[in-house]
Amino acid sequence: MLNGKNDCQLNRGGRTIDYTLLFCDRKTLEIAVCPDSSVVVKAPFDTGLELIENKVAKRARWIVRQMNYFGQFNPKTPVRCYVTGETHLYLGRQYRLKIMQGSENSVRLTHGYFFVTTREAPSPEMARTLLEAWYLEKAREQFSKSLDRCWLKLKDYPIVRPHVSIRRMQKRWGSLSEQGTMTLNRELIRAPKECIDYVVTHELCHLICRDHSPEFYTLLESVIPGWEKVKHRLELSMV
Repeated sequence: MLNGKNDCQLNRGGRTIDYTLLFCDRKTLEIAVCPDSSVVVKAPFDTGLELIENKVAKRARWIVRQMNYFGQFNPKTPVRCYVTGETHLYLGRQYRLKIMQGSENSVRLTHGYFFVTTREAPSPEMARTLLEAWYLEKAREQFSKSLDRCWLKLKDYPIVRPHVSIRRMQKRWGSLSEQGTMTLNRELIRAPKECIDYVVTHELCHLICRDHSPEFYTLLESVIPGWEKVKHRLELSMV
């Protein structure tokens, strides 16, 4: 009997769909296509394999559409080297990196540049450490402001404002735990504000509709009309 994390396949219309099957403590089955085109299926512990395969088969056309959608953004931006002249994103805009030696370790954003100053001889490792710390500080600030904005849109619903956690996530922009904790990908700080608001609102809507049912998307559309365009901008801005 399958349990825990399993690698599975579905052959449909001459195409093989590989997906990761996770059994967890939840009430409904969820199928998600991640930005790297991987497919994750989350199912309640007692769900039969045949039922899961039938659900995946029924959503096969949608899964392939999503995989093709994300595939158009490959290849992604090359790995950053943290050297002078390289560009880095912040809130949807590109800024050029300039690294120099000075009296203190600091990061300043001004006149289209990230000015990274190090007490020691400049190095990519030090520049990365300082810039990542700066990004995390800004993420805490900007994500909090985003939650303030987005919470007002759903203030009439009987839900509890979630605690926000920030961490680097490989396959998601955000998630909502069963306990109501919203986790946001720290990489979102590089995206435009409207894209951050989209992710935050998406997760807030899960406080009302836990799965990606038609009711969920109806709610999301009522809060962010044309949300698909914002999602599209998010994917485009982060390549």
